[in-house]
Amino acid sequence: MLKIGPIELESRLILGTGKFENGDIQREAVDASETNALTFAVRRMNLYDKDLPNPLESVDLDKYITFPNTAGAKTAEEAVKIAEIARAAGMCDMIKVEIIGDDKTLLPDAIETYKACEILLESGFIVCPYIQCDVVLAKKLETLGVHAIMPLGSPIGTGLGINDALNLSYIIDAISVPVIVDAGIGSPSDAAYAMELGADAVLLNTAVSHAKDPVKMAEAMKLAVHAGFIGATAGRIPKKYTAQASSPTEGLEFL
Repeated sequence: MLKIGPIELESRLILGTGKFENGDIQREAVDASETNALTFAVRRMNLYDKDLPNPLESVDLDKYITFPNTAGAKTAEEAVKIAEIARAAGMCDMIKVEIIGDDKTLLPDAIETYKACEILLESGFIVCPYIQCDVVLAKKLETLGVHAIMPLGSPIGTGLGINDALNLSYIIDAISVPVIVDAGIGSPSDAAYAMELGADAVLLNTAVSHAKDPVKMAEAMKLAVHAGFIGATAGRIPKKYTAQASSPTEGLEFL
């Protein structure tokens, strides 16, 4: 069971809901993932006008924890306003704080993210900031009181996997709140690797929605996250740089 503040999640895979070819594929992929938390950009949702298209109309949201994010925000003020809109619309108070600081790389703005987290925490939100693999920032945010840290694996939508395993490991080792690897996951092996490093969960979208078969990929990601988590808790053998016989030779007679 993964606990983020008061929220409990049975699955350690959190699925994004954008970019699917159609609603049927989206629904089937969500079902196959067996996630129980869905993230979505509040700015892309028509929360008040029911006559406008709803990108999540094919999904029974009563079955899931809704995890709104502030994608599209470029300042702390914009992120706070988006979070307040989500709250007013009855969404979950758990918010992914995503503030992009560079339009080309889509990398997060650390300063604005910190400011937004400070305001949102004071307003009683369950705050989960999206950040680069910066252990100093992660520790400062934990001290501030955030409920989870969401470092990127690699830039959004690239599918490059875990680009900075060392600094990601520093974050995992340094903080006690959950670490959710977010962005850049391209394959099940990337998701498993993130979990093997000690992450508590993985959030992904493009790797599933843009796969040739999103439903199969959703199932693969589910299994990869589960296998990686079990593998991490089982404890891998240490790496050695000389061969080690797998069968004992003591007591054997050789011709």
